Order: sequence, then structure tokens, then C-alpha cells
Amino acid sequence: MDRIIIKDALKRTDYGNEVNVKGWVRTRRGNKNVSFIALNDGSTINNIQIVVDLSKFRDEQLKGVTTGSAISVIGVLAESLGQEQSVEIQATSIELYGTASSDDYPLQKKGHTLEYLREIAHLRPRTNTFGAVFRIRHNMAMAIHTFFHQRGFFYFHTPIITSSDCEGAGQMFQVTTQNLSDIKKDPQGNIDYSTDFFGSHTALTVSGQLEGELGAMALGAIYTFGPTFRAENSNTPRHLAEFWMIEPEVAFIEIAENMQLAQDFVQFCINWALENCMDDIKFLSKMYDKELIDRLKFVVDNDFERLTYTEGIDILQSAIAKGKKFEFPVDWGTDLQSEHERYLVEEHFKKPVILTDYPKDIKSFYMKQNDDGKTVRAMDVLFPKIGEIIGGSQREEDFDKLTKRAEEMGVPTKDIWWYLDTRRFGTAPHAGFGLGFERLILFVTGMQNIRDVIPFPRTPKSANF
Repeated sequence: MDRIIIKDALKRTDYGNEVNVKGWVRTRRGNKNVSFIALNDGSTINNIQIVVDLSKFRDEQLKGVTTGSAISVIGVLAESLGQEQSVEIQATSIELYGTASSDDYPLQKKGHTLEYLREIAHLRPRTNTFGAVFRIRHNMAMAIHTFFHQRGFFYFHTPIITSSDCEGAGQMFQVTTQNLSDIKKDPQGNIDYSTDFFGSHTALTVSGQLEGELGAMALGAIYTFGPTFRAENSNTPRHLAEFWMIEPEVAFIEIAENMQLAQDFVQFCINWALENCMDDIKFLSKMYDKELIDRLKFVVDNDFERLTYTEGIDILQSAIAKGKKFEFPVDWGTDLQSEHERYLVEEHFKKPVILTDYPKDIKSFYMKQNDDGKTVRAMDVLFPKIGEIIGGSQREEDFDKLTKRAEEMGVPTKDIWWYLDTRRFGTAPHAGFGLGFERLILFVTGMQNIRDVIPFPRTPKSANF
């Protein structure tokens, strides 16, 4: 008999028909006459109840059916009398695939802290919380591909191993095949990469943006969606060493169109979650974040307020003058902190915000310079609770300005000659932005720690599983 997934079985109303479901036992309870097994196969947050008439089964057949064991059940679909669901299965046959001893199976029926579950990340997807998170993560990936495909973008694969540092941060994981106990050096004492695999210094990418721009300047509109890496020795709830980025790049658009693209994109993704993941979202809201659903609807239902960085600074300084307290100072020329961004979104405008035209000295070399000589056409999308969720800009298309700015910021132009070539040959206005995938999942799930929205987090001193 063909198996049906539990998500589909719970929707069936053809009572009296025989079905086959398979999954892992969440709980088993009952009395001397009947057992009730809550079974889950990962397809949904909801379990299906298996009703077992003990007079029809030998004790040996059911002895190993405990929390965590994997079973196959054939039985008759029946209308359930319970309030939790409308359907149950009256078992006629149970096959035990694998046992899970109650003596050492870590996920017994009791509460577990998220910290403990990170230590058993290989098993935590079996919990309600992480099953919900990872189903939402899948749906967000589907939403991203759907959004861009429907709008004529091309999925562009940028390299994971690179010789460029897009952000100029320098915190990159080096890639080498050299013998680390006998590293070759030149007469000046510098590492000699000429004998290394690639013949030059290489590292894991921190961003696919620069290569993405090359694609956009040929295909018109592209997006990247892949893993990125930063060797930042940070143990905060907002940082990972390995994470995923979505980076669209579009030719022939400027900052205003880029802002609208960013708004349309995040609203599409969040609306997708509300339409396709509501059971999981309701569970996470109940368990972790009572305001989650209202906050998601807040983003979908509101147009995003657009203002310049300078206007934002004026609003914040005015709030301070009226008695508002911030932990960090507010001065023109400094980067805004999360508390400042959240004030603009949650208290002042009461809607998502897009800040533009940041001081050039706090932004990257590739951003288009404004005529005032002080600011660049950068943009940050600010959300409630988390602050910045998207960062982007119109890119500098002028060869001379881009070259000069790279030199001013210490970016060796000889290493990005290929990037500069797109400004030498057929340059045109273009723009793009980046969204950290895990940052989006944090927002949609209401989870508090970024390590809880990726299956196997990579952080300082931790690369298990």
C-alpha cells in the first residue's frame, strides 16, 4: 500500500478507507484496553492520532513503540471525536522500523531549552519548534525563487572561493592547500602563494555582489542565493560564521526603483509565509512571540516610509531633546544602532522605514556618490524589533569615480580590474541590495537567536555536525 504523508491524511474525509502512514512517535498513552499514539512525519506541525485496540496486538508487537521510535501504520481512516483534529486512524497493522530507548533518547516528552537543543542539533529537527522553523525556512526559499522568477530575474551562481573582499572587512576564512606546518614564504617574509592551489591568496566569499553585478550588466536582472562566510569572532545572537545571502542586482535602475524592489520583495516573502505556513507560525507565536502575527501583518499592510539618513538623524536628535534616552549617541556621520532604527520604525513612523543617502565614509567604495560630495546613494530597510534587514545601494557606474573611491578606501584596483571593466565597457546605471536569509527567518519565526534558524550553525569554536 502506498504511503500518504500525515499533512494530507489530516485533510481526508473518506472515512472507512484504509491508509498507510509512517513517522516517528511523539507520545504514546492509554490504558489496558487501548493505546493512543501521536505520530508525526515532519510534513506538518500537527500529529495524527493512531488508535490501537490492544486486544488485536501482541505485547511484543508494541513493546518498542515508544517516544522517538519510527513506525509504519496501516489502518482505517475514522472521524475523530477529539477537539484537536477531525481525523484519526484505527490501526490494523503496525510495523516497527527503529526503536528509541527511553533510557537514552534525548527527546523525551518534556520541555527542553533551546540551548540544550543546540547541543543535539542532529536531533532537534524532530521537535515541534525546529520542525516549524525549518518548514518555514524551506517556504521562504521557495518564495524567494518564485518572486524573482516571476519578474524575469535569472538565478546567478557566484563563486564560493574568491580572491576579492567585497566589503573590505578582511575577516575572511582563507582557503589553502599549503602544509600549515611548513608554509612557504618569500624573501620579505610574506606568504608565497605562487605554489598554492590557485596560485594566489583566496578565501571563502563574504558576498556575491561584485560578481553579481557582472551578471546584471549582461543579463539585465539577476539574483544570487547562496552561502557566505565571515570570520568574525562574535558570539552574539545575531552572528553566524556561515550564513546565506540573497543579492539581486539590476541594470538600468536607480535608487528609487531599488527601494521599491526591496519593499515588494520582503512583502511578497512575508505574505507567502502567512498564506502557506500559518500552522507553524501560530505554534511559534504561542510558544515564543505573542506579537509575531501582528508584526508580520504590520510589514505586509504598510507602505514603507522613505527618508534620508540626515532626516533620520534630525528626528532622533529631536526625540533626544524631548527626553528620549538612547544607549548610543546620535551624531551625523555615525552608523545608526538597532535602537535608533527601531525608534524610527516602531515609535515615530509606526511603519517600516527605508533610509537613504548615508555619509560616504561609513559605506562601501562601490556605492554611487551624490553631488554633495558627502553622501552616497545607499539604502537600508528597517523593520520592527530587529532594525536593519536589507542593505543596498545604487552602484557607482562612473569608472573614474569608482577607481578613485576604491583607492581612497584602500581597495587595490589591480585586484578588481575585472569589476572595473564593467565601467569601461558599456557602463550603465544599476543597483542592488543584500538580504541575510537567516535574518529574514528570524523575523518570520519570532525566534531570538540566529543559531536557531539554520540547521547546523557555524560559530566561533563550534563546527559540529
